[in-house]
Amino acid sequence: MSTEKFRCWAEIDRSALRHNAKMVRERIGDAGLLAVVKANAYGHGMVGVAEALADDAQLFGVANLEEAISLRKALAHPIVILGPALPHERESIVAREFIPSVSTLAEAQEFDRLAAGRSVSICFVVDTGMGRMGTPEAGAVEVFRQVAKLRNVRTHSVSTHLPVSNEDERYTREELAGFAKLIQQFRREVPGDYKVHALPSAGVLAFPDPSFDFVRAGIMLYGISPLPDKQSVLRPVMTWKTRIGLVREMAKGSSISYGRTFIAPKAMKVATLTAGYADGYPRHLSNRDAAVLVRGRRCALLGRVTMDLIMIDVSEVEGAEAGEEVVLMGRQGESEIPCLELAERANTITWEITTRIGQRVRRVFV
Repeated sequence: MSTEKFRCWAEIDRSALRHNAKMVRERIGDAGLLAVVKANAYGHGMVGVAEALADDAQLFGVANLEEAISLRKALAHPIVILGPALPHERESIVAREFIPSVSTLAEAQEFDRLAAGRSVSICFVVDTGMGRMGTPEAGAVEVFRQVAKLRNVRTHSVSTHLPVSNEDERYTREELAGFAKLIQQFRREVPGDYKVHALPSAGVLAFPDPSFDFVRAGIMLYGISPLPDKQSVLRPVMTWKTRIGLVREMAKGSSISYGRTFIAPKAMKVATLTAGYADGYPRHLSNRDAAVLVRGRRCALLGRVTMDLIMIDVSEVEGAEAGEEVVLMGRQGESEIPCLELAERANTITWEITTRIGQRVRRVFV
């Protein structure tokens, strides 16, 4: 696909996706890969990413029914809905044979009722510290025993989620050890062929033993490490680009953007870029020493990010002109603006940087 007419777009590298999937595989041995493609594949384009990973992943994870329906149009792999289903969504989940995540006996009973003679596979979630969904660990065995008695419900898998796998090694190791013991009790009390998964990306990178039966790899598939010291083994998948829309000579004392928060200290050559916070470029990067790449050179962001436009200093870039390609995130020549840099300057996390990239930013798979 030609990008010549695009104002703002993201190039998605299929080979980098497959490289990162290979890195997951090398760390988890015989465990399966549940590729997490929720939130439009963390902003990278859900369908295109899933198609690129179809040979590497055994199943895919999405956030909700709407995402599951969109993904099913592209591939036939099992799809796990990782978030809780709303009551009105349950019938469609059963009919379409998606795998819902279930936290309570009441949810399981409702899926059992809706299945009405059919079989619905579920992911039974245990809360070992995340606190957002799942049956509390203390009572999980009894609830699981009751779920197993339901005629139309089959447990596809049992899972938990690690709240501090990229922050607190001691807590996470204790959490994983406790979960492993709980699973042993599950298998004694309720024998079956259900699988187990617990490790997100940080867990895969830092705690791959035990991997259980599956891992839920998300952000690392996109080449962004939740553990900065592990970044070198991954390849960033996205290069986020825009164009110079206008180049102007600005006199000393000229003000730039809303609020006049930047006043030119000298005569400057200023380029206006055809992207802004409506495209997902964080407004919080305003006046935070952020930069972009023009012809491989770092050019400083000037003043506040506006809805559709950004101003940068191109005084040191000879011949910079309208229509020229600019990198907001990614590599250009020998220089790079990594996702982590944008996240740190915007006082947020890498997950938010990519997932907030807007729908008008075209995803181009290369």
